[in-house]
Amino acid sequence: MNKIVKLIHNPTAGDEAHGKETLIKQIEEAGFECRYSSTKDDDWKEIEAGLDMIAVAGGDGTVRKVLRQLLKKKDKEPKPVIAVLALGTANNIAKTFNLDKSTEEVIASWKVPNIKKVDIGLIKNIPDVKFFFEGLGFGIFPYLIKEMKNAGEAYTSPQEELKGALKKMHTVLLSYKARQCNLRVDGTDHSGKFFMVEVMNIKSIGPNMMLAPHADPGDGEFEIVLVPEAHKEKFAEFVLQDLIGGEDAYHFHTLKGKEISIQWDGVRVHADDLMLKLPKQASIDITLKPGAFEFLVIDDEPANR
Repeated sequence: MNKIVKLIHNPTAGDEAHGKETLIKQIEEAGFECRYSSTKDDDWKEIEAGLDMIAVAGGDGTVRKVLRQLLKKKDKEPKPVIAVLALGTANNIAKTFNLDKSTEEVIASWKVPNIKKVDIGLIKNIPDVKFFFEGLGFGIFPYLIKEMKNAGEAYTSPQEELKGALKKMHTVLLSYKARQCNLRVDGTDHSGKFFMVEVMNIKSIGPNMMLAPHADPGDGEFEIVLVPEAHKEKFAEFVLQDLIGGEDAYHFHTLKGKEISIQWDGVRVHADDLMLKLPKQASIDITLKPGAFEFLVIDDEPANR
């Protein structure tokens, strides 16, 4: 019996070469039974029992929507393995699992699946937002998300959009002032003034900015990336080097931990690609939930299921 794949597809992502019919054909020709749902129709949320896999065709935001829906299931209910077909702009999640390849190549890898258990971050004290998968943070990144949405600019390609985001980040940084952050990681105080505090579960966020190159979403720890007040010029140079494809020797001050408490002297925070506004001096508590999901990955490591 063929394995059953539920394809959840964002039809606005990718190009004409990644339309509904093409993706279904590729999956079926690889030997799988395909059940299709579009994110434009509410019925995609009805994730039926008996699935072997959920294939998410879209960008990071589409993956987040699917994870949020799966988290509504009880912990004891089995969750299908998740496969990502990278059709978005940044594709930070797909790149974390080496899935930023052609859809044909990724689908072919499903035949001998390499499955990785991955963690998520659980959030307390942010209304309506209970988790993050990529990262949560304060400082210039929430402002970058705000600026990109307000600008509403049309870009000719994902690459141009990523460059546009880096340019805006550099502009934001030049005028942004470091803020006080009361930060505790696993009970230890790391408070100070920062331009950025990012709790990372994967290596990169936003416009493919590699903040935590050693992050592993399955290792049971977060990487907390800090840009202190004294590092404004160094971080600005890092952003510029990222923009032109150069190399910069700047190393982020990084902590590791599982339980984090943050009180930021400001009101804006992001969880993945969601920009949120909180009461000033709100305190946020973050805990790690290990092995919350299973993802299909492509790498040289043996499957750890």
